[in-house]
Amino acid sequence: MALNSLSITSLSLQLSSTSNITHSHSKPFTLVSQINSHRYHSQQSNKWRKLLSATLATAVIAFSSDISALADLNKFEADVRGEFGIGSAAQFGSADLRNAVHVNENFRRANFTAADMRESDFSGSTFNGAYLEKAVAYKANFTGADFSDTLMDRMVLNEANLMNAILVRTVLTRSDLGGAIIEGADFSDAVLDLTQKQALCKYASGTNPVTGVSTRTSLGCGNKRRNAYGSPSSPLLSAPPQKLLNRDGFCDDSTGLCEAK
Repeated sequence: MALNSLSITSLSLQLSSTSNITHSHSKPFTLVSQINSHRYHSQQSNKWRKLLSATLATAVIAFSSDISALADLNKFEADVRGEFGIGSAAQFGSADLRNAVHVNENFRRANFTAADMRESDFSGSTFNGAYLEKAVAYKANFTGADFSDTLMDRMVLNEANLMNAILVRTVLTRSDLGGAIIEGADFSDAVLDLTQKQALCKYASGTNPVTGVSTRTSLGCGNKRRNAYGSPSSPLLSAPPQKLLNRDGFCDDSTGLCEAK
């Protein structure tokens, strides 16, 4: 009986010593594991930082190269006046072009919206498809300029020189051409307000040297052309009586009213 109690006592002592040893070793092991975990996360974080920095550097370099390439492209287009040399990259919107000299230049599809072109010289220049809305061209020189298919509405052209200019299919609604020189100008199929057309017809003269069209004929002075009357926005207010015109849009001589005003 005494032997059994001794055995149990010794076994309990062994178990308690083993438990103490286990607990004494578990604390350093846990601390080492935490340190290793921190090191691992720190290494991963440094890797991500390096990767992110490299990505940002690559993006900055690529963006900078794109900007420089775009600047080179814009400069090239500006030098050749348009993509593939068929248009114009010139932008003069709201620009101060007073007394500027641009003789015999190409301004196809250029933008002159609200530009100040007072007393400038654009003689012989080409403006096909350009935008000149609200531009101020008081006393500007447009001798021999080509404004075909150009938007020139609400433009100030007081005393401008349009001698021998081509304004075929030009939109001139609400524009002011008071005192403009229009000798030899071709307004064929241009859109003008009726009152402006009537004012120009009072002194229109000459024939365009390029198209061979009379200025008075192109304006529809004396009721010679249907398309010279008014603007599309108010055809009923500005159109002449239909009986004065034949099916081709010319005055019908059989009515005897060709010279009617």
